Amino acid sequence: MKKMKKKLPKARLTFEIVGTDEPLIARGGLVLPYEMAKALKLPQIIDQELPSGGSGHSYAPSQFVMPLILMFHGGGKALEDLRELKGEISLRKLMDMEEMPASCTVGDWLRRTGSDGRGLSGLGKVNDHVVKRVLKKDPRTEYTLDHDATIIESEKCEAQYTYKKEKGYQPFLSFLYEPEMILDDEFRDGNVPAGFGALASLKRCDKKMPEGKRIAYYRGDSASYQADVINYCFLEDKYGKKKLFTITADKDEAVMKAIEAIPAKEWQYYKDDRQIAETIHTMERTTEAFRLVVQRWPKLQAELFDTEPYCYHAIATNREEKAEEVVALHNQRGEVENIFKELKHGFGMEWMPCGETPANAVFFRIGVIAYNLFQAMKLLSLPVWWRTATVATVRWRLYQIAARLVYHARRILLKLATTADKINLFRQACDKCFQVGYG
Repeated sequence: MKKMKKKLPKARLTFEIVGTDEPLIARGGLVLPYEMAKALKLPQIIDQELPSGGSGHSYAPSQFVMPLILMFHGGGKALEDLRELKGEISLRKLMDMEEMPASCTVGDWLRRTGSDGRGLSGLGKVNDHVVKRVLKKDPRTEYTLDHDATIIESEKCEAQYTYKKEKGYQPFLSFLYEPEMILDDEFRDGNVPAGFGALASLKRCDKKMPEGKRIAYYRGDSASYQADVINYCFLEDKYGKKKLFTITADKDEAVMKAIEAIPAKEWQYYKDDRQIAETIHTMERTTEAFRLVVQRWPKLQAELFDTEPYCYHAIATNREEKAEEVVALHNQRGEVENIFKELKHGFGMEWMPCGETPANAVFFRIGVIAYNLFQAMKLLSLPVWWRTATVATVRWRLYQIAARLVYHARRILLKLATTADKINLFRQACDKCFQVGYG
């Protein structure tokens, strides 16, 4: 007869779960981006540049935009995530956001603002304001501009197929390399060519720079390999200087003929299995000739009917450094991919909430402003060693700190449940925000 095994008693929790009405805050660190936004006068600029709702009982534009910006900082991606922020009653009270629209109301506002061109244009001016305030604090006078497009996959009905044969959108962005800020953005359907409007975007970027600051060096991929773009770089700007440029050359028939004409003795060892050489080239409509810095390396596997033994990569440039240095400078544009990663995965721009493209353009631009506010916070208020931190790191180490709001002797105290070092960091950051705003 089998012995009956004793059944172990089910483990029970060693604690009870109950609710509380205490004024607790789960994400106390969100005061840091809010204080920077306040120092940059962001709520006032938003209300100034965006059209109002028109009704006496409607929310101000900043009451839609600021919650979205703080939601992106806190890790939210969907409009429903605004409910988490709405649940932070004490935090909203501290940040003058006691009245906050519901997520469905925000969705309606995005669609309404997208259909009115003034809304998207106004948000562009808000972003310009943030970038200018940061650049004015920067001692540099010359900057590098990187142009590139990225794909946001989407199954929305209005989304168009991209060159990768997947539905989505293809926003085109302009980055300032040194402060890692987004100077210009254009939200586009997926079927718009990546190089469309490259010259117009470059001209806009020049106009957006504050007085005394200029774009001295332009970098782009093969989508920017256009005669109009190159000609514009050869023109003198208002400071009497031409732009330096490195642009990945499109391997069209003319470029391949120029590469084939390079004598064998000109090819020099570069690194690994790569060789490097250069030649002078011109396009049919360019006003001046330029250098073509070319790398080549053996094909790993020959293709049928293809007798060419090498793969090639060519860079069009007017820089005067050695060919190897030109390649190294051009390759720095790989940092753009890290910014795209931060914008899409860190600030939730990998997903669009609305079925209408104009509404998504508004949502995306607010995401760009949130990203630039984060850069402003790192550059202007946090210690130097935080400048390489991603938003995920800052979110884990600073934003997600429990806190309690206390009113005592006509003072408001934000009690942070963290170490003395971090409390000092918060004090210093808030002091620096005050100096940015009023110093």
